[in-house]
Parts: sequence; structure tokens; C-alpha cells
Amino acid sequence: MTDSPRESSLREVPGVDPGREHKVRVPPRRREASVDELVAGVLDGNRTMLGRAFTLVESLDAGHRTVAENMLERLLPRTGNAIRLGISGVPGSGKSTFIEALGTRLADDGHRVAVLAVDPSSEISGGSILGDKTRMERLAMHDSAIVRPSPSGSVPGGVARATRESILVAEAAGFDVVIVETVGVGQSETDVAWMTDFFLLLAITGAGDDLQGIKRGVLELADCVAINKADGDNVSRAEGAKGQLAAALRLLRSREGEAAVPVMTCSALEREGVAEIWSVVEARVSALRSDGSLATRRREQAVRWMDQAVAHILDSEFQADPGMREECERLRARVREGGVLPFRAARGLVDAFLGGKRDEP
Repeated sequence: MTDSPRESSLREVPGVDPGREHKVRVPPRRREASVDELVAGVLDGNRTMLGRAFTLVESLDAGHRTVAENMLERLLPRTGNAIRLGISGVPGSGKSTFIEALGTRLADDGHRVAVLAVDPSSEISGGSILGDKTRMERLAMHDSAIVRPSPSGSVPGGVARATRESILVAEAAGFDVVIVETVGVGQSETDVAWMTDFFLLLAITGAGDDLQGIKRGVLELADCVAINKADGDNVSRAEGAKGQLAAALRLLRSREGEAAVPVMTCSALEREGVAEIWSVVEARVSALRSDGSLATRRREQAVRWMDQAVAHILDSEFQADPGMREECERLRARVREGGVLPFRAARGLVDAFLGGKRDEP
């Protein structure tokens, strides 16, 4: 007797008792979507295909990268129409609460909102630590919004390697507001300012301690600073922090002709001041569009993207080369023993990889 379709998905495995066998169900392998199917699904706003497109651009597999690039080339003409908003902030500044408050308000008002929330990855296991769909539960369930958490991996800058590509996918799917949340504030976490139209920095009260938690480089890139958690007994302290940050920004951004960076207060928890901050974002992006600055900014961002992609591709090729992995381990041992300078060892590895003829360290 032949197996029925249902039974054919079962596999015989050895049982715990001699002479017996148990059957376990093996889920069928999902068929990979073609480029045509992915493009059609994304343009149609199909949630399943959108999720698969995001997964594809995040993949490190060489075959997946080829498919992703072909897909993105097809989607590119349908991108570029969204407001790209980057949000960062000191630890505890309430980024997720603020993004949910803002995103929900925008979605309720008729916008389609995509949140690309970068989860920090454990350096030990490589897995993500946070769960943004849990932290933004209401927004994640909104019909006009999507929350896409992505592990940051080993990429510096507070954003995932494929964040730029994910922005394009979201725009092609019809989302007119794309919010990029970074892991936090630090010297290397300024990449988000170079891939978005407006960079919002969230801070909290604490007088002098506030400024200690914000790096100068991040302040210099901010288009607006918002003091969050300005509610209850904290309102007066928020106003004090607002004055202090405004003074600091006047010193940092004192170039002639440069407009003052707005410093505002809000309470994401109470939904106070969030609409006013969005008005500042809209006005700024509208002005950039009107005078052609936005198009220029995005062209420069594309060039920066290319430069970073070169470095990433070279690193990926280097790490994938078995011979280089062995040579790397050999030179790491020598560096640990103090037998060679780290820079000299690095130069030797690069020369060997590129086929250079310099002497081996």
C-alpha cells in the first residue's frame, strides 16, 4: 500500500525500544521565491514576501546576496519617497517607547510606518539580545506599520549591515515613513545620520550627567535633540536639561549661517510633545526637498554606502578564505607571544590575500 500525502511527510527513526520505530513529522522545506515573486510581493505589500525580502538582504550567503541584489535593482525605481528618520539616544532614554508613540500616531493618521530596529548582538553567541516586537507591541500589530528587528552582528555604527537595503525594501512596499533605531549612543554609532534624512537624538534629565552620556560626534550630527520623560515631577528638570543642551549645541554648532539645532521636551509615555517633534521633522525634510538639498544628501549617502560596501566585501572574502584563516591563526599566535607587531602582522595578511610581494612578517 502506498503512503498517503500526509504519511509521506513522516520519517522512520529508531525507537527507544528494540524492534520498534517511531515516526516524527518533518516539516516540508519552504521553496525559495524567485526574484519575480519577491518583487511582485514587495510592491503589492504582501507581508510574507516582505519578510522574506528583509531576510534575503540580511543573509550572508553568496547565493542569497546575488538574488537580493537583483531584487533591489528591480525595486530601486519605486524607492526614495519616504521620510527616513534616524533615532538614537543614551541608555534609558526611552527610544522604544518614543518610537511606538510616534509610529502609532503616524499610522493612525494615515501614514504607513516601517521601523527598522537594530537589536544588539551578543559578542559571545552572536544572537540578538532584545526583542523589539515585544517592546513595541502595539505598533507591531498595527495594520499600517511593520517592526523589523535585525541583529547588529559585528557591524559598528549601531545599525545592521543591511539596514540601507532594508530601507529600500520598505520604501518599495509603500511605507512613507521609515524609522531606523540604533543600538545606543557612542563614538562609532553615527552611521544612522548618514543614511537618513533627519537624525533625532533622545536624551534624559540629569543635569551634568546628561552631557557626559552623549558623545560630541553624535551631538554634532543631530538635527534635533529631544529631552524625553518630561512628565510628573521631572518636568522642571527636563526644562533645565533643555537649557543646558541648547547652550552646549550653540558652542558645538556655532558656524556662521548655521541654524540652531532645536532642543525640545517630550513625554513618550504620556504622548506629550511627540506631535510637535514630528512637525519639526516634516518641516525640515520639506525644506530640504524644496531647495534640492535632500537629493544631494541622498546622492552623497549612496557614495558613502558604496565605500562601506567595498570594505565589507573585502572583509567577507578574506574571512571566507580557508588559507587566510589558517594564516590568521598563525600570526595571532605570534602577536600574542610578542614576536611581531600587530600592524605588521595585519599588513602581511593583507598582502598575502591580495597577492602582494612584501616580505612575510
